[in-house]
Amino acid sequence: MDYPDLIPGSSSGGCMEERPIELLLPRIDLTQQQIEACCLRIEVCAHQLLVAICFSSSPPMSGASARKNSRLKMTPTSGSHAAVVGERKTTTGVMEARVARSFRISDPRGTYGWEKSWEFGVTPWDLGKPTPVIEHLVRSGTLPKGRALVPGCGMGYDVVALASPERFVVGLDISDMAVKKAKQWSSSVPNADYFTFLVEDFFKWTPDEQFDLIFDYTFFSALDPSLRVYWAEAVNRLLKPDGELLTLIYLISDQEGGPPYNNTVADYQRVLKPVGFRAVLMEDNELAVKPRKGWEKLGRWKRCAHQSSL
Repeated sequence: MDYPDLIPGSSSGGCMEERPIELLLPRIDLTQQQIEACCLRIEVCAHQLLVAICFSSSPPMSGASARKNSRLKMTPTSGSHAAVVGERKTTTGVMEARVARSFRISDPRGTYGWEKSWEFGVTPWDLGKPTPVIEHLVRSGTLPKGRALVPGCGMGYDVVALASPERFVVGLDISDMAVKKAKQWSSSVPNADYFTFLVEDFFKWTPDEQFDLIFDYTFFSALDPSLRVYWAEAVNRLLKPDGELLTLIYLISDQEGGPPYNNTVADYQRVLKPVGFRAVLMEDNELAVKPRKGWEKLGRWKRCAHQSSL
């Protein structure tokens, strides 16, 4: 098929002349910091787009569900993990779902989009390996021993990295597919006796024992901001009185919608302070993967009688 001339100087025969891409784009001089900021923004936008695609189709509704046109109440739920708020309206004869961010109101547990993300491999948040700072902290020996919990564990790389004879780790995810994949790849690792994966709703789960350590990374930021108070209450319920909450905070402050949602240190403080937690350490994550370098904070939280100086 012949194409019209689209580039000045292309051949008159109709086919475009091959030209170096540099000649087609304007020259833009950027600093390394500006390039990294652009890369981060691209990563966030790609994350939102890919997840939105998986959330663009709802599971089939029952007849009873389809007839519900009234406002839907919000309920705490998890999701690689969030609940939804919305209402249905009739517009030009078509029922439209008004959705909180990208989650579908026809799925009350908020699991459908996350399940499809894992099913189709649309998981741009997945590093494909343990988080470097977790490996560093394990080697340093500064993390609590006993029982640890990783909510929204996904493939479970951090679960396996944390597990040892001194520390039994539970990886929790609401996606059956994520947990299935985690079990498949980790079944024969040397420390397989020291961790487990469960399909559970973080907000509703009631284990027999509390935990000495909870690690949160890309879980808090995946929650609709209206659910963050429930997240803090769940952490408070699941963590032992002298336990530690470890957060890797992915800083985002200039976007609309999500996931991931805008996320700052203040957002954590706002919900953790009322349940008695204070940051005993807050520092830049020098081991962050590119292009997240400079955009992550490592926070360690404890229940403290006196407010931290941070």
